[in-house]
Amino acid sequence: MAQHFSLAACDVVGFDLDHTLCRYNLPESAPLIYNSFAQYLVKEKGYDKELLTVTPEDWDFCCKGLALDLEDGTFIKLADNGTVLRASRGTKMMTPEALAEAYGKKEWKHFVSDTGVPCHSGKYYFYDNYFDLPGALLCARVVDSLTKNSDQKTFDFWKDIVAGIQHNFKMSAFKENSGLYFPEIKRDPGKYLHSCPESVRKWLRQLKNAGKILLLITSSHSDYCRLLCEYILGNDFEDLFDIVITNALKPGFFSHSPSQRPFRTLKNDEEQEVLPSLNKPGWYSQGNAVHLYELLKKMTGKPEPKVVYFGDSMHSDVFPARHYRNWETVLILEELQGEEAWKPEESEPLEKRGKYEVPKTKLLNTFSKKWGSFFIDSVSQRENSEDSLVYTWSSKRINTYSTIAIPSIEAIAELPLDYKFTRFSSNSSKTAGYYPLVNYTNGLIE
Repeated sequence: MAQHFSLAACDVVGFDLDHTLCRYNLPESAPLIYNSFAQYLVKEKGYDKELLTVTPEDWDFCCKGLALDLEDGTFIKLADNGTVLRASRGTKMMTPEALAEAYGKKEWKHFVSDTGVPCHSGKYYFYDNYFDLPGALLCARVVDSLTKNSDQKTFDFWKDIVAGIQHNFKMSAFKENSGLYFPEIKRDPGKYLHSCPESVRKWLRQLKNAGKILLLITSSHSDYCRLLCEYILGNDFEDLFDIVITNALKPGFFSHSPSQRPFRTLKNDEEQEVLPSLNKPGWYSQGNAVHLYELLKKMTGKPEPKVVYFGDSMHSDVFPARHYRNWETVLILEELQGEEAWKPEESEPLEKRGKYEVPKTKLLNTFSKKWGSFFIDSVSQRENSEDSLVYTWSSKRINTYSTIAIPSIEAIAELPLDYKFTRFSSNSSKTAGYYPLVNYTNGLIE
């Protein structure tokens, strides 16, 4: 494999929408997501009202890459070899002694050496993106609540979390104005969404003018997709994309066969007829990468058009696009900008800022005091020897399945299309594919 990657060499450029093209104001969107589930649990399922109150300090619990053991309510952070680096029961972190007793230096019981292990099963759940993270805090606090007055060992709350997802995010929720999430986004999109800067809009037009085919592939439904795109890109956003695919149900879009997941036409945001194949550009629902690729062959006139796909989720975007389709993949990883994302002390004085401008939460992409770095962590050695740094399981997946990783599309929008990025590969360092290039120091990125 070539050492470098260039957009100029790609025939097709595809994008996820949420947290990729559309960036959210995390200090506002995270509490909204949390509350949409917490209110459902309290009002519909009878959970403790304490779940409705969240302090700024509570948000430090949120960290991508955690796994929740659905049986015993334990959250864990894994090393690249499958051993447990840190763990908590609910929000209560385990001591090093308790951690050693519970897990030792063995692989976690659900770990599979193939780093493509599914993020979701009936036994555990991996927290992989910013829509998920408020749910991690909620689930941890549910465990706290259920254990407060009893010595409960096993839990059965996950079915209620799934019911909350269905209530707030079912296909008809946007149109019906049901749940808490969609009505609030519709009421004030500017509070929760960041409009794309002109550099990104110009970059998308530049890709089109260079003859690239542009795809938008999102698991969001068409009505929500339209609201997001009109806000972040303008009412003419459809002119930027040759093909728009909504309700894509990733990662199944990449892994399932055409018979399992056919394309459907849309009319007034309602799914219509099943299509036996995909014959022309347009806006579609559901679908599969096999039929899409056949259309891309026709559109490019090439037997094997080269596709690159941008996404923020390893589980839904990057791993399946690389593993099942061998596409180039660009991971959007806001942790790369971390604490640089918001520095109030370097902006206007507090008295000059509006009361809504100070985030309610720490940014979800910044360093967690409880969990440490998303990328590396330390492992205690025997007495009289220094702790050693190890890569996390999340970090290993990044350099295994991503071509490159960037903090945002804006970070590369002003580079020439033929810019040569150093890719992740087995021949290079584990940090080679990060752009801008980063170093790990004491568990932090600098």
